[in-house]
Amino acid sequence: MDLNALVDSIRSYDGITRKNFIREATRILDDTYNISGRTALGFGDDASAIDIGNNNLLLMAADGMWGRLMEGDPRWAGYCSVLVNVNDIAAMGGVPMGMTNVISINDTKLCNEIMKGIKEGVEKFGVPMIGGHIHPDTPYTALDVSITGIVGKDDVITSGGANVGDSVIIAMDLDGKQHPNFPLNWDTTTHKTPEMVQSQILVMNSIARKHLLTAGKDISNPGILGTLGMLLEASGVGARIELEKIPRNSDVNWEEWLKLYPGSGFVLTAEEDNVEETIEMLEEVSLNSMVAGTIIEEKKLYLTYDDQEEIVFDFDNEIIMGIKEKISKN
Repeated sequence: MDLNALVDSIRSYDGITRKNFIREATRILDDTYNISGRTALGFGDDASAIDIGNNNLLLMAADGMWGRLMEGDPRWAGYCSVLVNVNDIAAMGGVPMGMTNVISINDTKLCNEIMKGIKEGVEKFGVPMIGGHIHPDTPYTALDVSITGIVGKDDVITSGGANVGDSVIIAMDLDGKQHPNFPLNWDTTTHKTPEMVQSQILVMNSIARKHLLTAGKDISNPGILGTLGMLLEASGVGARIELEKIPRNSDVNWEEWLKLYPGSGFVLTAEEDNVEETIEMLEEVSLNSMVAGTIIEEKKLYLTYDDQEEIVFDFDNEIIMGIKEKISKN
């Protein structure tokens, strides 16, 4: 395998490059993100966090569905709008509480398909959709969903806590299939029971309460290495990853696998003493987990395979989101 060609394909993947816009957009709000004095986590993470007292944080996240997903399979888009938001809360070690949505659509039949998908997602993940807003007269179709969750103030898992020497754990459910219309969607949830799916979400809360991790993110549109890259940016560190130590279903080639959006998957970092227990907890809920590399001081993400080594990202000279996490734990 030509590692250089693989890395070039990853670097140019639009699931990663479309994140470049975030830095300029959020920079406008830099002076106001903590205007209330209650913001515990600002930009750069899977969810933001507000201190609500009683040693608890309110987690808040939102996601918009890609237009190509809405056009190709609106019911699947509705289902995925639940999945991606629930995973954002899980990645922070939180318990998802409830969702709201904004649907822009002028086609009743299409709207019903989206809502059916949302209902299927709600039933699968056990998190209610409790309100929202519909724009019935727009010339376009869009779906945006927001979610709230709860996590202990001392338990929250952030993207910005990885330290030099930490192990990088990749955890993914390998029991899945590629969506027939969207091969970069790795479906691991529709064929499983709600109990199993929900256990994969709640295990992150159990891990968080044990304080086993230094950082974590759910694997999302940027894929495995792109998601890890965002974590490294937020933490101000780099990593060296061995390709063959990334868990993979052998039915999918490496180029597609590294770009997949899985139904359940996380990039995590932990001190060596906590790795074994973390992996045991993840494996108990069918999240295949391996130590794939190590956090390093040099702000680069290296990928190795056999005797080849390539730089995937050089954070001294380029960005994915370009945001170093803002954390306030007063």
